[in-house]
Amino acid sequence: MKICQLCAVDFTLKNFLLPLIDGMQARGWQVSSVCSAGSFVNALRAQGYRIETIEIARSMNPLAALRSLFALIGLFRRERYDVLHVHTPVAALIGRLAAWLTGIPLVIYTAHGFYFHDDMPVRKYKLFVAIERLAGHMTDIIFTQSAEDAHTAVAERIISAERVQAIGNGVDASRFDPRRVSTRQLARDALGIPADAFVVGLIGRQVREKGVADFLLAAQRLAGTYPQIWFLLVGDRLASDHAVGVATEFAMAQAVLGARLVAPGLRGDIPEMLNAMDLFCLPSWREGMPRTIIEAMMMAKPVLATDIRGSREEVVHEETGLLVPVRSPELLAAAIERLADNPAWGLMLGAAGRERALRLYDEKNVVAMQLERIGSEASLRGIR
Repeated sequence: MKICQLCAVDFTLKNFLLPLIDGMQARGWQVSSVCSAGSFVNALRAQGYRIETIEIARSMNPLAALRSLFALIGLFRRERYDVLHVHTPVAALIGRLAAWLTGIPLVIYTAHGFYFHDDMPVRKYKLFVAIERLAGHMTDIIFTQSAEDAHTAVAERIISAERVQAIGNGVDASRFDPRRVSTRQLARDALGIPADAFVVGLIGRQVREKGVADFLLAAQRLAGTYPQIWFLLVGDRLASDHAVGVATEFAMAQAVLGARLVAPGLRGDIPEMLNAMDLFCLPSWREGMPRTIIEAMMMAKPVLATDIRGSREEVVHEETGLLVPVRSPELLAAAIERLADNPAWGLMLGAAGRERALRLYDEKNVVAMQLERIGSEASLRGIR
């Protein structure tokens, strides 16, 4: 069986799709990945992954989208894939249209979080729902990471109930294991953070929709009254990001917090970064089923997140962490205060979070669920 995994950027491929690709190849399926050229491609090829680079649009600029569409049509006609599995909103739309025009037998879309969300203006929401509804006619299966998205896909008539499946999200439980990671103090020493600090951390793309500006505003509110709190901001803004960055807010927070705002950039040692934290914070405006929350839960960290789809499915309020309204720096700061004032409670929340993550969010189970469904659907179409 010849499969194409399509996403917009190599960052997505490297950080989210490799376990699924490995599982497919272990079954004897031939997998090629398609994404825009990027800094990770050569290293992934050196590891043995087949990768075709095509410039995939990340915005709905019509000319860029048409260029991507024609390039994909040419590739699909040449390679004659049996299965197309698409990821990320714009790449998924363009890819499904190219698959429909070239007759790929089985088309699957993993919605890592529908682009439309409750905080969006109504007219814009309806526009993106209409686009997804149209694309649904060119899709055989939709995997959603959150159960809420699966329900929404049916309620909004994007796809029928029998063709949608909530698969959850997962991480490597053996990698995100506090017993296997270097001690908290070693991680802090490497970052220049003192042993007695209360560390609040955020890991993610440095853009507004990840709530980074809200995080920085909350940090400034606490700067004077809580001198023991340090803030750890891990990640960077991707070169391909069209989302608005947070350079101004970062400069303002740095002026107030000084050394207590630590920003080491993009890191590969995420378990160690989490180990340095007392509290993980993700105040996003929009998510699917955020993996960083699961990583933090696996590392037994309490989680402070916004009450949005995906995040509220992972975090049980006042049992594994806290949920606050979106775009509310003042309530975010108040929640940080609660946990900074009672670190023992935070340890209890973190332990409960790890138990929940081990039970629900093991990557092996998520991959196995997808392989079973894809194999079954392929067999029904006579694809081997």
